Amino acid sequence: TIQPQNYVPKMAEETVNVNPDGSTTFEGGEESTMPPVEDPAGAGFDEETVDQVVQGTDPAIYLLMAVVLIGFIYFLYTRKARADQEDEFFASLEDEKFNLKLPGEVDEYYAVKEKCIAAGWEPGKPPADKAQAQNGPHRVMAQALMKRAIGDIPLVTHIQKESAGMNKLYSQSMCSVSQWRAYQAAEAMVSKEVEEVQAEADEIEPGWSSHIWRQAMQYHNMLKQKHEMEQKAAAETAAKKKEIEQKVNAAKAQQKAEEDKKKAAERAAQELMEAEERERESKKAFSGGGAVKKGFLENKKKKK
Repeated sequence: TIQPQNYVPKMAEETVNVNPDGSTTFEGGEESTMPPVEDPAGAGFDEETVDQVVQGTDPAIYLLMAVVLIGFIYFLYTRKARADQEDEFFASLEDEKFNLKLPGEVDEYYAVKEKCIAAGWEPGKPPADKAQAQNGPHRVMAQALMKRAIGDIPLVTHIQKESAGMNKLYSQSMCSVSQWRAYQAAEAMVSKEVEEVQAEADEIEPGWSSHIWRQAMQYHNMLKQKHEMEQKAAAETAAKKKEIEQKVNAAKAQQKAEEDKKKAAERAAQELMEAEERERESKKAFSGGGAVKKGFLENKKKKK
C-alpha cells in the first residue's frame, strides 16, 4: 500500500524495565537479548589491589613531602619574624625622633638666677637706673634667659614641623600607640618650656613675654648663618691648603723624577765607559798572549 508522504508510523509506547541481573524487558513482557552491562571500573579493583598500591609506594616520597612541608612552614615563620623585626626597628626610629631633651642652657639659667637672687635681685622689679640695667643682675638674667630661648628654638621648630603630620597619621590610625604617646610627651615638654620662658621673661621685664620668642628666632638664625659661613670659610681654607700641598707634592715629584733620570743617565754612561775599558784590556791581553805563544814555539824548534 502506498502511504502518504507525511505519514509517520505510530510507534508503540513501551516501558523499559531493568532486571536485577542487568537485563532489560519491555512492558510487553519481551526480554531484551542485550547482555547485562558490567562495571568496567569495578572489574578486578578490590581492597586487596588498593593495599598493594599503598604498600608499593616508595617511603622516600613521604620523606620528601615532609621536608617540603617543614621548609615551607619555616619560610613562613622566618618571613613573619623578619617583618616583625622591621616593624619594631622603624617604630623605634619613630620613637627616637621624639625622644627630646631640654638643652643645657635651661639648667644654666636657673643657676644664674640663684646667684642673682643671692646678690639682691628681685623678680619682677625693674632696675633702678640705666647703669644697673646695663651691668647689674637684670642684664645678666636677660642674657641667660635669651640664651635659654635660643637653645630651645630647635625643639620648638621640630615639634611645629611634626605636629600636623602626626595628628593626621593618628586620625587615620596610621601610627602606633607608642609613637603617638612619644609625640604627645615631647609636645607637652616643649609647650611647658615655652610657657616657662615667657613667665621668666615677664619677671625680668614686664611685657617681654610677647616678643621674646621672636627675638630668640632672629638670634638663632643669625648664629646659624654665622656658623654656616664659618664652616664654609673653613672648608675653602682647607681646600686651598690641599691644593697648595698637591702643587708642592707635584713639584717635588717632578724634581725627583728629573734627578732619577739624571742619575740613570750617569750610571748608563759609567757602565758604557767601563764596558769599553774592559774591551780594550781584553784586546790588549789577547795580543800579548799571541807573542808569548810565538816565542814559545820558536824555542822548541831550536832545541830539536
